[in-house]
Amino acid sequence: MSAIEMTVPGSQASVREDGGNRAAPPLRRVLAQTRFDATAMLRNGEQLLLTVILPLFVLAGLARSGVVDLGAGRRIDLATPGVLALALISTSFTGQAISTGFDRRAGMLRLLGTTPLGRSGLIAGRLGAVAVVSAVQVVLLGAVGLALGWHPALAGVLPALAVGVLGSAAFVSLGLLLAGTLRAEAVLAAANLIWILLLAGGGVVLAAGQLGPLGDVVRWLPSGALGDGLRASLAHGEWPWFDLAVLTAWAAAGTAATVRWFRWDS
Repeated sequence: MSAIEMTVPGSQASVREDGGNRAAPPLRRVLAQTRFDATAMLRNGEQLLLTVILPLFVLAGLARSGVVDLGAGRRIDLATPGVLALALISTSFTGQAISTGFDRRAGMLRLLGTTPLGRSGLIAGRLGAVAVVSAVQVVLLGAVGLALGWHPALAGVLPALAVGVLGSAAFVSLGLLLAGTLRAEAVLAAANLIWILLLAGGGVVLAAGQLGPLGDVVRWLPSGALGDGLRASLAHGEWPWFDLAVLTAWAAAGTAATVRWFRWDS
């Protein structure tokens, strides 16, 4: 006679009537981890400040103030793609680096790596959470941009999606590399400092072409490629092939470096 199974509330395992238990299917484990991480990110006040509130302030400031020269074109059409790039960096890089760094210090990564979820499932779950939170950011910031008069080029939606996915992949890999090689306190300081530097002169909200001689360097950075790529897509409806190539190279290099040097415990 086959054993009767039931699911234990709040767990990812099934318990059989004969006292045995087994892990849930891999996809279910990953989806559970995705839901847990996404909920934790959206409920964390510091994460919300970084990923939603600050980008909203930047969008409103750029749209309504003429202090910063965004270049030729309608300000809101140039500001919104830049702020979307900033929001993606906040979630994919800064937020992911800080949370992973402190989870690593607390031993959570090593603990979860020994469960049926495994290391690959943990990484997949975190990538899924980044995708969920990024989608929420795009919808929210896009709605605010539309309310402020943003007119995105519909022909640029598909290329913008490609730029966003590659940009997020590049910054997630760099965030994990930072979290897996430095102490948690150093990760916190470095991730926040890099976010500020990229906002000020990384080609995110200001196009590389607006940065003078620095722009020749910035256009090769993942931040510059992400910002310029989204502006070219959503403001002009173009396929930004150069920016896509730069982001692909950074994503590949960041992933290879993370696989090589990431440490699961401190």
